[in-house]
Amino acid sequence: MNNTFQGKSMNEKKKVAIIFGGCSPEYKVSLASAYSIICHMDRSRYELVLIGISPAGAWYQFDGDLEKISLDTWCNDKDCAPVTIFPERGSYSLLLLGEDRVERQNIDVVFPVLHGRNGEDGTVQGLFELFNIPAAGCGILSSALCMDKERAHRMVRAAGISVPESFCIGLNTDRAKVRAQAEIIGYPLFVKPMRAGSSYGVAKVFHEVELLAAIDTAFLYDENIIVEQNIPGFEVGCAIIGNEELTMGEIDEIELSEGFFDYEEKYTLKNSAIHVPARISEELTQKLKRTAATIYRVLGCRGFARVDLFLSDTGEIVFNEVNTIPGFTVHSRFPNMLKAAGMNFMEVISAVIELACEGNGEGHDGH
Repeated sequence: MNNTFQGKSMNEKKKVAIIFGGCSPEYKVSLASAYSIICHMDRSRYELVLIGISPAGAWYQFDGDLEKISLDTWCNDKDCAPVTIFPERGSYSLLLLGEDRVERQNIDVVFPVLHGRNGEDGTVQGLFELFNIPAAGCGILSSALCMDKERAHRMVRAAGISVPESFCIGLNTDRAKVRAQAEIIGYPLFVKPMRAGSSYGVAKVFHEVELLAAIDTAFLYDENIIVEQNIPGFEVGCAIIGNEELTMGEIDEIELSEGFFDYEEKYTLKNSAIHVPARISEELTQKLKRTAATIYRVLGCRGFARVDLFLSDTGEIVFNEVNTIPGFTVHSRFPNMLKAAGMNFMEVISAVIELACEGNGEGHDGH
């Protein structure tokens, strides 16, 4: 890994712009992740620049008490000033627009902690790549592909990895046709927005009478949805950090007593438990890691991502999805899988930042 960046030596602090909030249903999840990252970042190596995006889409540099981020009271006139990117490619700087001054703020790298749409889907990645500012995590193409469940499934299937049977629905798709296709897949099945995270709008449908209501709910989050086969078994995940050389966390296992791993379960674990390492054989663990690494590379991932898989009752590995900006609190699956493999939270954050600083931001998707 390179030890210098933009002329900086190992002993100079890099200025890291942490971007949080955003125009997404996952706005509050982003605040929680960003707060954890900020609190656990190695301040001997990094200087922080905090950029908050309001739910309405306004960008501000935040300079207040860090607790206000976790409490969602950060966006106020006292602590915030409008900010934008300095309009010059390769300038590596932001433009702070104060009431009586305009100030240029240099940065070295950005760390988008933006879950879901308008942040995890390649949009923000494209903005920073346009200005050649290195950004932590996956680039434009891989972010967009991983966010689109149907296209991600196509590419992974082409690589010879099993995916659930599914079909897609648009707003104008005939509902009678939907019911017929659902019968072919069989119940129970899942209805999911095509591009959403944290299980927003996702429903497990057990009977045809529930199908249309689930579809209407999913359409609240995206204009396209996917109806997907239920895989009997359980879900596992693999945390991955790396560009060319990959560091793998321990496989985790989601144990459910009822229902599915929806938004409430992800943040309360009321009817579920997460086991790290997963309660499986070493042989199967290594097979899952190899499969996750293949998916990571097939979808062009860089920096970090969490690959989610199903392990069926028959022992088959089936692809679920890739989260290119997974939850990043101390309780989240991604850092805890890496912790089980020997990396503490601070080391994970540092590794993600340093990987973003490899090269100069060009060709961030690695193609």
